[in-house]
Formats: sequence, C-alpha cells, structure tokens
Amino acid sequence: MRLISLLLFVLLLAIQYPLWLGKGGWLRVWDMDKQVHEQSARNQLLKLRNAKLEGEVKDLEDGTGAIEERARFELGMVKDGEVFVQFVAPAPKVSATPPLPPPPNSPAFNRH
Repeated sequence: MRLISLLLFVLLLAIQYPLWLGKGGWLRVWDMDKQVHEQSARNQLLKLRNAKLEGEVKDLEDGTGAIEERARFELGMVKDGEVFVQFVAPAPKVSATPPLPPPPNSPAFNRH
C-alpha cells in the first residue's frame, strides 16, 4: 500500500510539472499576461502622443496662426512694425538657501 501511495504521489508531481513550469504553464502565462498589460499601457501613452502630434500637424497645415505662434515663441521672431519688449525681474535679495549651522568649535555650538 505504501508503494502504491508513493507511486501515485510521484505520478501526481509528474503531471503537475508541465502545468506549473512547462512551456504553457501557469507561471509563463502569468508573465506573458503581465507583459501584455505593460505593453498596453505603453501603447495608450503613445496613442495620446500621436493624437497630440496629429493635432499640431493639422494646425500647421490649415492656417498660419500656428506657424506664427511657433515663430514667435520658439524662434523669437516679430512682425514688421512690431517692437519686442522684454521685462527682466530683479533678482531676489534674500537667499533661498538656509544658513549653515555653526562649526563644532564655535561658542554657539557648545551652549548647554
């Protein structure tokens, strides 16, 4: 009886091996499913980017407004008769970085 039980257990393990670790096993299916979901997310981002680029192309093809806007902001161009004025904000007087702590030998550091 013990030999039959051992034989059945070994047979059960032999049957389970391809199910879990074989070419079409659960672990490989789970990994492939994870890859499919990751690729779907990447594809969705790329579709959004493509739609944005397609909109820009249509704007550039349809009228001069988009071309003029790009020339102004990206190339700094102005129309004839226009005057370009640029305002520069003054630098802040107070530093944004916090002050350094006193050195270890200073009297402010050794106060108790």
